[in-house]
Amino acid sequence: MIKISDNGPGMTEDVRRRIFEPFFTTKPSGKGTGLGLFISHQIVVEKHNGKLKCCCAPGQGTEFVIEIPIQQQGRTEIHP
Repeated sequence: MIKISDNGPGMTEDVRRRIFEPFFTTKPSGKGTGLGLFISHQIVVEKHNGKLKCCCAPGQGTEFVIEIPIQQQGRTEIHP
């Protein structure tokens, strides 16, 4: 498990619900693609069967929690 947090302004619940959507950004037009968290979510959740969570509240900062299982279920490891 990895936790990354900041002491910034946090985000509203409406924004938090959308952060993993493709092309969603709070940046001005032309300043962001809105793909960073979408791709991160795909890698952690879909490719590694993990979890990517966001905990935040306006005025209280934001924390992202990344959980990746040590062993992948249903995968066979091949060693040379």
